[in-house]
Amino acid sequence: MDSSIQFIPYSRLFLALIPALAVIGILHRWSVDGGNALYSLLRMVVQLLMVGYVLVYIFRTDNSWVVLTVLSVMVFASSWIALRTIRERRRALYIEAVIATLGGGGATLVLVTQGVLSLDPWYFPRYFIPLAGMIFAGVMNSISLAAERLVAEIDKGSLFPEARSIALNAALIPIINSLFAVGLVSLPGMMTGQILSGISPLVAVNYQILVMLMIFTAAGLSTVCFLVLVRSEFK
Repeated sequence: MDSSIQFIPYSRLFLALIPALAVIGILHRWSVDGGNALYSLLRMVVQLLMVGYVLVYIFRTDNSWVVLTVLSVMVFASSWIALRTIRERRRALYIEAVIATLGGGGATLVLVTQGVLSLDPWYFPRYFIPLAGMIFAGVMNSISLAAERLVAEIDKGSLFPEARSIALNAALIPIINSLFAVGLVSLPGMMTGQILSGISPLVAVNYQILVMLMIFTAAGLSTVCFLVLVRSEFK
């Protein structure tokens, strides 16, 4: 059996788009925000097609400054997107989100790439960029949930310490659920991709354990950092 990953022609990829469009049609018919879902779907397709070409360029150039530029874009973009749940406070809390994202996520990325994997060179793009993407995506989701819940609890009249605890708990629910489910309910994307590419499941398992640990750590540290930094905004 050929262990290489099968290339998916665009004509066949379109088949996967048809049921997604059907879901959007149902959302629109039921007076749900189908337009936003359609926009997010189209944006996802365009962004992934673009990033595919960008990654080919980055892997070929093999330049540390290019990698650091991509990393900066990830940090600033994820911090801004994380605060979309509290648009009225987005600008006021943006710097805190950037610091928290870079603090928790950046520290975890350094530990994983330089301590666990010992990349050579340290910025090896094929490892550095995908791992950074997973870390900052997890951080973005956790900060987003924490920010939304924190504001909701404060608006309800809760004192900051209580609101902070509730927000931290809410922020970590998705990653903790994934820790419980991994291997029993789901095979995560990275592990699935490695298995499809022909890598031994035992090797894929080790990498997936590393991924789950780094996402949990980055999400936890960044969310704690964010909640500490924003306290002055909620006096």
